[in-house]
Amino acid sequence: MAETKRRALGEDAIYFDHRGACRDALKHRACPGRWLGVVSLGFDLDGKRIRKKVYGRTRTDVKDKLKQLREELDHGIKTSASYTVEKAVTDWLEQGFDGRSAKTVSTNREVLAPLLPLIGKVPLYELTATQVRAALTKLAATRSTRTVAIARNGLVRAIRHAETADLVRRNVAALVTPPTGLEGRPSKSLTLQQAQALIEASEQSRLHAYIVLCLLTGCRSEEARALRWDHVDLDGDPNADPPVPPHLAVRRSVRSHGDVKTQKSRRTLRLPLGVVEALRAHKAKQAQERLLAGEVWQDHGLVFASAVGTPLDPSHVRRGFRRACEDAGIGTNWSPRELRHTFVSIMSEQGVPVEEIARLVGHSTSATTEAVYRPELRPVISTGAEVMDNVFKIGS
Repeated sequence: MAETKRRALGEDAIYFDHRGACRDALKHRACPGRWLGVVSLGFDLDGKRIRKKVYGRTRTDVKDKLKQLREELDHGIKTSASYTVEKAVTDWLEQGFDGRSAKTVSTNREVLAPLLPLIGKVPLYELTATQVRAALTKLAATRSTRTVAIARNGLVRAIRHAETADLVRRNVAALVTPPTGLEGRPSKSLTLQQAQALIEASEQSRLHAYIVLCLLTGCRSEEARALRWDHVDLDGDPNADPPVPPHLAVRRSVRSHGDVKTQKSRRTLRLPLGVVEALRAHKAKQAQERLLAGEVWQDHGLVFASAVGTPLDPSHVRRGFRRACEDAGIGTNWSPRELRHTFVSIMSEQGVPVEEIARLVGHSTSATTEAVYRPELRPVISTGAEVMDNVFKIGS
């Protein structure tokens, strides 16, 4: 009988964990069960031995996993097989959004939810880039490219959060490029006739002034909902030198920090006469609502508020806007943000340079305007041709 070699002190143990009768005492090739590797980490304060275990289909698999486990332990990693991808995502959603709005948290939770049935049960330290890529590819079959990118970024940040707690050695999600998903619903703009029909049809709606303001100034929906009366001057100062026209100052948004999207978004816009008239009528109606509400009224100083003065919920704005579109006979497949797209389209159609449009809508650079609103901008730059035709009079 061959002498069994005794395991040296400090060496890891590898043995076959039977789940039935042993059929192969030498290599366990036909035995029910799995290979098990154990790393001993000493004893706790109660004298109980501390062990970490890894499992595999073959002895070689277990050896590789033990080597990886030893490397992680050498780097101070304190993870375990019970700490799964789903647990890492949950921890990130609960702890990694300090100062962020509840909307941001819920958006990330919703986007990551379809990934968890695919890789959520995988121990975080065993997660591979191949598994992440396969999960994202499956997600891309039913979701838009933007949604897939957000899901991948959320997974990267969740694993990074685990890295800071020494729960994983490397971030495999960061190694994966998100695949292309389905084409999302493209933004579009109203025609001039549709815009005019919408303005007329919404005159009896509580959103009439909101629609006119966004359509005629290009304000973001989030800026309009946060607009305060102390940032609106409906009279201006015609006696000033130079005269000051009616205007509004865009200084706030409904983002969690209350500030506008970018530094260039802080802008002061002259109000078209149509907006001045709509806001004056809206202010009078709001004063009546204040009287009717009495003690229930909550004064937030908002230009656009509910019947009791509270901030407008975006879902209420969308529903009211769709009703106005239906009344205008232009269909209901429109969203409030497309009022801003329509503003850009009309400005471009009237020959306003893209640099000036960028200033009006509060973009950091005109490159942003061209990238985001490309379908709304005139595809042909005609200024040069118009000037040269006037100069040379060829063919006239």
